[in-house]
Amino acid sequence: MNAQNVIDLPSSTPRDAAPASTWHSQMPDDKEMLRAAVELTRDISAARPGIYWTDMLVSALVGYAALAGAILVGNPYLALALGLVSSLVLYRALLFIHELTHIHKNALPGFRFAWNLVVGIPMLIPSFMYEGVHTQHHARTRYGTVEDPEYLPLALMKPWSLPVFALTAILLPPALLLRSAVLVPLGAVIPPLRSLVWGRASALAINPQYRRRKPEGDFARMVFWQELGCSAWALSVVAASFAWGWRPLVIALCVVSLTAFLNQVRTLVAHLWENDGETMTVTAQYLDSVNVPPPARFSGLWAPVGLRYHALHHLLPSMPYHSLAEAHRRLSAHLGETSTYRKASYSGLTPLLARLARSTMTAR
Repeated sequence: MNAQNVIDLPSSTPRDAAPASTWHSQMPDDKEMLRAAVELTRDISAARPGIYWTDMLVSALVGYAALAGAILVGNPYLALALGLVSSLVLYRALLFIHELTHIHKNALPGFRFAWNLVVGIPMLIPSFMYEGVHTQHHARTRYGTVEDPEYLPLALMKPWSLPVFALTAILLPPALLLRSAVLVPLGAVIPPLRSLVWGRASALAINPQYRRRKPEGDFARMVFWQELGCSAWALSVVAASFAWGWRPLVIALCVVSLTAFLNQVRTLVAHLWENDGETMTVTAQYLDSVNVPPPARFSGLWAPVGLRYHALHHLLPSMPYHSLAEAHRRLSAHLGETSTYRKASYSGLTPLLARLARSTMTAR
């Protein structure tokens, strides 16, 4: 039986046939698609250490080298070009934090520690800010609800909310510096401040209602060492700026601000953001998510490390990023052009942003 017949969607844009607040609850699971996603990809589900280590380390090395060049060169145009390169490549290195939340802890020995040492702590975004948070976004009964730390019904909000959402990301790097250099050390001696910082400023979340629970056990010990590393690094950077000048820090903050802005724009099109709090089936979650596969141009730059296949990732959360392109090819070939699977694929960033903007203009 064709997957199209399983859920009986009448057009290539099935979401337009029902109000955004109701089509999710009316969407039964496409069992053929879910079964194919598992069965056709078993042989490519293992993380390949050589790819992970090489990609992460080379990205970090190139990113930091370009950042050093942006700081040291005298030509402003060359500095600007190097800063752009640094931002794009460090963006790729940083997004390995997403892989860390999904890969089995024994799959890549030492990778989490190395990533935190090379990327997470220097950029003041250690892995604990995503671990234990992002998995809630994938929870079957939490996705798209008020308990989802990474979901806002952006398509149902006012038009001005989109540029505000994107531009506030520019403030993230100075906020992180303030957090690690001032708030965390003060929280060590002021317990109420420590609780506030943990609950409200220790997760990469976009839901303002989200409050993080106190860490426990091994995770609490990991948090302690990562917080210590970030605070030591932040205080060292501030002290060095007082001693040798603020130019390097300002340039670094600008580069990371651009990285944060790129990630926020990617977040705008990671989902359709059309759910207003209802519990959704896996298929509904998939169709509320976005793939931007080839022949889309530049999607590997603004959605690196496999995130151009974000909808597919919601079907197969543990699939390593380097296998997603092959998984997409297999599922597309097996299920066909008219299948439910193909309905989550879009042609590029600009059409997705335009769709989201149109949705906000018609929202009540």
